[in-house]
Amino acid sequence: MIRQGDKIINARTGQVMIFRKTGAETNGALLEIECKNPKSDEREPVHVHPKQESFCEVLSGTLHFLVDSKEVKVSAGENITIPTGVPHCFWNEGPTEAHHIQRFSPALNIAGFFETFFALSREGKLNKKGIPNLIHASVIMMAHKDEIRLASPPWPLQYIAYLLLSPIGALVGYKAEYKSIN
Repeated sequence: MIRQGDKIINARTGQVMIFRKTGAETNGALLEIECKNPKSDEREPVHVHPKQESFCEVLSGTLHFLVDSKEVKVSAGENITIPTGVPHCFWNEGPTEAHHIQRFSPALNIAGFFETFFALSREGKLNKKGIPNLIHASVIMMAHKDEIRLASPPWPLQYIAYLLLSPIGALVGYKAEYKSIN
């Protein structure tokens, strides 16, 4: 379980997360993370948080967001709020590291999702798009369906695939949660 002060690093993108407030410390109301994103050509998949609002305040540098198919540039001193269910992703085009604060409300278990994906990145188990193989992804995404979903294909199709494939993943030993604390 992620605790206040824990730090994780995404080996694929170089992103660093330091957990400032966790769901355990806020009675589930909020997850707050201090993040550093170096310049990277790698992007996370476009996704939605079906039951959470997300917020990002850029402290230094600049982040680019794709929000509901529109690109938004957020620079130092600016912030962006992404409502529940809105497709989005973000990246740093550089030239300097972007330092920012992310908040998710309610916290749910998005910290566990981040910890899992950062651990898989360290182990080299993500493809070029930042996703594990489909059977492994099914186990993880089924466990985190309230926190995060791909924007495409439509959720009912994803859900059916995950429902069918996650038991196979469990049989071959894939887990829904991995530890990534550095």
